[in-house]
Amino acid sequence: MRVLVTGASGLLGRAVVTEFKNAGHEVVGVAFSRAKGDLKKLDLEDSNAVQSFVDAENPDVIVHCAAERRPDVVEKDPNGAKNLNVQVPGLLADLTNDRGILLIYISTDYVFDGTSPPYDVRDKANPLNLYGQTKYDGEKEIKKFNPAAIILRVPILYGITEYNGESAVNSLIDSVKDGKAVSMDHYAIRYPTNVADVARVVKDLSIKVRQEKVFISGILHFSGEEKYTKYEICEVIARVLGTSIDHLTPNASAPKDGTTRPYDCHLSNRCLAGVGINTHCVKFSDWMQGWLSKSQ
Repeated sequence: MRVLVTGASGLLGRAVVTEFKNAGHEVVGVAFSRAKGDLKKLDLEDSNAVQSFVDAENPDVIVHCAAERRPDVVEKDPNGAKNLNVQVPGLLADLTNDRGILLIYISTDYVFDGTSPPYDVRDKANPLNLYGQTKYDGEKEIKKFNPAAIILRVPILYGITEYNGESAVNSLIDSVKDGKAVSMDHYAIRYPTNVADVARVVKDLSIKVRQEKVFISGILHFSGEEKYTKYEICEVIARVLGTSIDHLTPNASAPKDGTTRPYDCHLSNRCLAGVGINTHCVKFSDWMQGWLSKSQ
């Protein structure tokens, strides 16, 4: 297969590129602000440039990873976020529908309000913040312009980072190490999911649809099953490092300020497993042990 990956310089995008390449597929990675190496620079908000690029590359699959994923940044620049998270998916859906290209759109568990987990693919979305709303609006654009596309919702991601701040999970390594006294969220439940596992799922879905000719479309969920608060993630990191987190104070109260975040958006893997996709996830503590032993 020939696969085009947007956001290929990012945490998930890099993992998707690596997964397809390792499986022997042709991969074209595109990025914008961090385009380097063999990545091609493309402004996804330039519709004419995107159309010309897609026609020139003629991919079998487009995996759309590019997005403004940081809720606080979305709140500060709502128009910019809407362009990237809503208008661009609509453009890609339209282009792929016309050309018979499989589109896999990466969405988020934040389309839900977190009040009644676990969430199945048919459960009603109710985003609590603008980030979740823009991603949900992006989903609606996908459905409108390409009903055959796949929408893959995933939760908080972690993995091999270029710097810890690329992931809200990996960034907690800094919180553990720097010794600064802070209050750490011990309220919201999260399900950290490794980008390598997400990339495998994306590749397996692509093979099923494009090579095995299995019809799969619409919304699917993929999530790790281990649940943690941010404070509990810090506990895992501290155990691996053999250090104390006495400087971190667990805060079990719902946040009263800042961007509203849902309590527990656990995504059910039921439908993904039902179409024959392996939903295995690496154990969080095992991965962190390996990662921290290499990066020390």
